[in-house]
Amino acid sequence: MNDARLRVRSLVAALILLALTSLTARAETGDGFLANLHSFRVSNYLALDAYYRFSANGDTDTLNEIVGGINMANTAMNDLAASTAGVLSEDEVEGLNQQFDIFKNLMRDNINDVRNTGYPDLRLVSDMANQAATISEMATELYQVALESSQISVNPRVEAARSAAITLAQMMAKYSARTHSTVAQTFQGSSSEKPLDQQALEFDTLLGEINKGASEGQLKSALDDVASKWQFIRGSYINYNDNNVSFVIDRYSKGILQGLSTTIELLQENA
Repeated sequence: MNDARLRVRSLVAALILLALTSLTARAETGDGFLANLHSFRVSNYLALDAYYRFSANGDTDTLNEIVGGINMANTAMNDLAASTAGVLSEDEVEGLNQQFDIFKNLMRDNINDVRNTGYPDLRLVSDMANQAATISEMATELYQVALESSQISVNPRVEAARSAAITLAQMMAKYSARTHSTVAQTFQGSSSEKPLDQQALEFDTLLGEINKGASEGQLKSALDDVASKWQFIRGSYINYNDNNVSFVIDRYSKGILQGLSTTIELLQENA
């Protein structure tokens, strides 16, 4: 049963990363730059989410999820650095890259701790979670700068879907920290992020914004699927308790992320 669950996790994670890859493989435009920044933010939190599970089970498939998330973030970062869209300065992109290097080094050290000792160094784990928050905040600020400077036509529903994806990715990592970490339940990953229940309510609001406007065919199906999956796990994020089945929360959350990626693609195609 555990092997089957791990295979499902790996498959869903691979589908999410594939969806993120398709979002970044766009023309060299301001919107392509924004797509790369979005992919960068989500991928790092997917890697962090996988790390918390790895710290508890040491499983190879889960380790591969970490590697997949980091590799996807690397790809997005490299595309940002090589961009000729002129959206951000070289110094701005390099600053983000340097902070990303710190995160990757912390991730490597934390993985090695689990491999060598069988358990995580909680101080290093906390440093890594806070570094994930740091690069997410930097990327978010740069995203806003890029949004303003690129002078592209922005679809509010696309922006709401991207915000929903990063919010849920953060929630996944925080939920995994509380479920799999050996430290007290008050530990939630980064010390600077909002509580899970507050983020869940923000996600509600963002879903409402995504649904403003006409939705037919594949778009309606994708949004209905996202809403259905969210209703199934919403209560677990708002009222966390030890009886929740973390595998189910993880799988449905990844399904929502995949659905949001599909939603973004369809909204952009129909623009």
